[in-house]
Amino acid sequence: MTAKYFVDTNIVLYTIGKDPRKTSIARGLVADYPVLSAQVVNESINVCLKKLAFDKAKAYAFAESIMRRTQVVAIDEITIRKSALLAMRYQLSNWDALIVAAALLSDCEILYSEDMQDGQKFEGKLMVKNPFL
Repeated sequence: MTAKYFVDTNIVLYTIGKDPRKTSIARGLVADYPVLSAQVVNESINVCLKKLAFDKAKAYAFAESIMRRTQVVAIDEITIRKSALLAMRYQLSNWDALIVAAALLSDCEILYSEDMQDGQKFEGKLMVKNPFL
């Protein structure tokens, strides 16, 4: 059985990146129908618009293509409450805590992220893995 996993915003963005190795790895992860949150979709849109200079049509088309290939989970009050506890317990930023909370509430075993500490474990259930190491 393959472990259920969550992908962070940086993984999504590497699917359209310029580093061939990272792009290949990221596309492989997204191709296997991972979980991500509405936050990840919106952060990706924001980066496309602000940093990559996509026009709105292209940014939203990218988001649509990602949403078709993934399971998108909502950020609701349960997620926000859990993220607050995680942020305080593990000294996470608000945004990272929301990602971790969404992954935990989705019963993921792995969180693929380049931004969080590789090997860190949350609540004895969720392991952070940097797929580019």
